[in-house]
Amino acid sequence: MSSAEIRSLLQPPSIHDSNDRALTYLNATYKSLDDLEHGPDLDELVEQSRKQLEELDIKLAHSQSSLDAAIEATRAKAAENLHTAQELSLLRHSLADELSFLSDELVSSLGEPDSKPTLLEDLEALHRSLKELESVKGYVQVVEHALRLSEKAVEQVRSWSTVTVSEYEGLQAFVASVEAACTKVEAVASQPDLHLLGFLAGVVEQTWRDIKSVLSSRLIEAAEKLKWPLKVDYAAAEPDGRRAFEKAFADLLTLQTIGKKIRDAEKHKDVAKEGLYAIQAMVQPIALRFKYHFEGTRQTNRLDKPEWYFTHVVNESHEHRPFMESIIQSLLSQTEYKSINAWREFTLQLLPMLERKLRRTIPALLAHPPILAHTIYQALAFDTALRDEGFDLPGTTAATKPDDGKQPRWEGISEVILGRKEWFEAWVEGERKFAMDQYLDIISAPDAWLIADEDEDADGDVRVAERELRPTNSARRVKALVEQVTDRYSPLPQYPQRTRFLIVVQLPLLESYHARISSSLDAFETLSSTIMRAVPGALGSGDGRGGDSRRLTAGVEGVQRLCKALVSAKYVAKAMEIWGEDLFFLELWAEINHRANLRTKAESVSSLPNPRQNEDEPPEGTIFEELVRHYHALVDRAEEMIVQCVTGEVEAGLKAHLQGGSTHTTPAINTETSDDIALAQTLLGPLALLSSHLTFLRGTLPRATSTSLYRRIASRLATHLLQRQILYRGRARATIAEGKAVLAEAELWVETARTALKEERARVEAPWRAYLQAARLLAGEGAEWWNRVGATTFGTMPDAEWEEVMLESVGVCELPREEVQQVLRRRSDCEC
Repeated sequence: MSSAEIRSLLQPPSIHDSNDRALTYLNATYKSLDDLEHGPDLDELVEQSRKQLEELDIKLAHSQSSLDAAIEATRAKAAENLHTAQELSLLRHSLADELSFLSDELVSSLGEPDSKPTLLEDLEALHRSLKELESVKGYVQVVEHALRLSEKAVEQVRSWSTVTVSEYEGLQAFVASVEAACTKVEAVASQPDLHLLGFLAGVVEQTWRDIKSVLSSRLIEAAEKLKWPLKVDYAAAEPDGRRAFEKAFADLLTLQTIGKKIRDAEKHKDVAKEGLYAIQAMVQPIALRFKYHFEGTRQTNRLDKPEWYFTHVVNESHEHRPFMESIIQSLLSQTEYKSINAWREFTLQLLPMLERKLRRTIPALLAHPPILAHTIYQALAFDTALRDEGFDLPGTTAATKPDDGKQPRWEGISEVILGRKEWFEAWVEGERKFAMDQYLDIISAPDAWLIADEDEDADGDVRVAERELRPTNSARRVKALVEQVTDRYSPLPQYPQRTRFLIVVQLPLLESYHARISSSLDAFETLSSTIMRAVPGALGSGDGRGGDSRRLTAGVEGVQRLCKALVSAKYVAKAMEIWGEDLFFLELWAEINHRANLRTKAESVSSLPNPRQNEDEPPEGTIFEELVRHYHALVDRAEEMIVQCVTGEVEAGLKAHLQGGSTHTTPAINTETSDDIALAQTLLGPLALLSSHLTFLRGTLPRATSTSLYRRIASRLATHLLQRQILYRGRARATIAEGKAVLAEAELWVETARTALKEERARVEAPWRAYLQAARLLAGEGAEWWNRVGATTFGTMPDAEWEEVMLESVGVCELPREEVQQVLRRRSDCEC
């Protein structure tokens, strides 16, 4: 029963509810007066209800007493249960504390730095330590035994007079057994490689080196009695000393032979490439002296003097060559190493100390490009010196034939530097900066664009035709700079290295000079343009004075500027043509065409020709072919600008002469009886201008170039005069006197050119022949002359016969028949 029900039952009865129920019962039982009279007796009903009430009161009293007793018992029981619960709570907390304590005793304390280890952990740690100590004990016993065997092996060689290595073989067998046992353990336990095996392998190697050191010490001691490492006079040495030396030498060779048999070549990869032990021992005193002089604090150890230690090694190799080729070679011929060249092997064993020296010093030289470059050049010179002496790998212990069957070649000591990409790139970058700095100094010099004197060209290999070309100082110096760069990288042993140097250092010089000349021509065109002349100060023309730009681009001074660009480009182009035929560049271009990686590099450079894709086909052209084409384009452009400049100025000077009509109405002095012609004063200026230009061109340019320019200039002027003076002179026709004046002017043009060029008239007259022919046609007189020339020209005579008549009557036949007819129609006496 719930507490709510108990509270409900404890509530006293409701009088109101009782009254309501009684009223409801009466209403339901006695609905009318008849029901009251004839129904159940009301008094009985009341009495019955009173009896029920009394019974209920008795039950209520009994229930109340039972309730009080139950409540009392319940309270007592509740107090008893509360006391028990409190005792159980205290007991629970006590058990929880004990459980927590016991748990802390058993949980690992590794994660808590302040906690102490548990007993179980202590036991486990002690157990592990015991196992490790047992393993260490076993390792130490193995190491101890191996070291003991090593000492015995070395002592055996030291104490015995003959070469015996039985103790060393015992050491090898012991190490092999340990390795087999460890292999089984690793296979079962899947553990990583044990360091014990590596240590034992090192013990075996060190033991062999110690054995070799013992015998090497004997050889060095015997050699020192022969005054080694000084030059040895073997014939003057004592017999006992020679015998001791020969025995010690033979013992080392015997040891090397035994080593090849008992040592595992797969584990010791350097066994097959080891140098001869005996010669290695003889190199040790030389290496010690090298270290004393060039790796210590002495004044001979200087970074800026690499030639000192290179020369030292070359001298050592050269000084001991007779001893190696005679005595040592004879000792080797009695052994299985008779195929070894003693001197080459000796030189080969000298190289490691140079390699060690370079690897130590080059990192410090990267910040000093001049010293780095000097060191590389000395290394290349050292390689060349040894190769000239006859050194190479065949005949040495390093000569191992590759798969292609070709003889191996020595890469050179320079490969220590050049073979490392970052060092090689640092050197190339330093050379590039140095070359560009020199180039900038060349083109910035005050006399850079002055034309050099003839006696300054001292190149002995320059062709006779080129000696007529007087270049500018900058062109001469750029050529020398490019040749200097070629000398710097031509000794490089690898073609990829040469290609890299060509692309990064050499070609940019030629490209920059080409761009410099091209920009000067652009500037000349800009200054001489119509806009520049019409708008003073436009496009950076200086201080705005129009005369300045006009002075820079007009007259002989303007042509001189163009000639400087012309001779500079022509001189460098000729130099590149010669370089392209040089054996060095022919071989380099052939390799670029034959190697795919070099072809890829060349294709990315616009200044190089496109290499052939077929490696089997021989290369075409030269390596500078593309640049030569670019420079020839500059030459053609400069020549065209010279022609335009000269003809433009002369034609401008002729405007007043042609527009004034002076040539049309030149007065004759007694024209009926005299042929004297008075020339107009306006013609003298153009004639003088042409003369000055031609004189300058003849004195500055080669004969072939000046002749070609003259022909182009004269042809344009002759065409201009022919059209303006004769063919398109207007409606007025020319009289005989005017024709003679035109002829006199034509002859004067030719004579002016001949005087300026100092050539025979036939060569000078060639470009003017059409103009001369037209002038003579205008100046011809006499009825007989007109009948021959006019009748044949306008008649039906065949062209071949007509040309013969022209040659007989006029002396020249350059114009076609139609133009001759047009010229004749310009005569006042022509009625055709």
